[in-house]
Amino acid sequence: MKDNCVIKIEGLQLQDGDENNVKLSTRGHFVRRNGKYYITYKESEATGFLGCTTTVKVEGDTKVSMTRLGPAPSQIIIEIGNRNVCHYETGYGSFSLGISADNIANSLTDAGGDIEFTYLLDMNSTSVSKNTVKINVKPS
Repeated sequence: MKDNCVIKIEGLQLQDGDENNVKLSTRGHFVRRNGKYYITYKESEATGFLGCTTTVKVEGDTKVSMTRLGPAPSQIIIEIGNRNVCHYETGYGSFSLGISADNIANSLTDAGGDIEFTYLLDMNSTSVSKNTVKINVKPS
């Protein structure tokens, strides 16, 4: 898979009154298959998941899946109207999280564009955090 785009990711996590902002710019691969968009990039030491590859699959304005493969595999599914329970792996252990979508705004086209989604994380039905992710894709 050859890199064909520049990916800019901004993340905001609100947890117990604290904000955590993350910004990342990387090269990766962007493609549309069967009406879905796939954004794939290699994680770096800066993200804490060196050696992993992450793929974001965008299905219109209703569903976004983020799958990380490698030493710390995980998958989360953000889907309007459904609470999904997903497996999440860190370098320190694994656990299950409930994920409920607040909003998905998709303006991706074959020429790139933006996807933004907001979701709530819970563990054992107790709220953990509210998260917003913005991804911009530009062909290179």
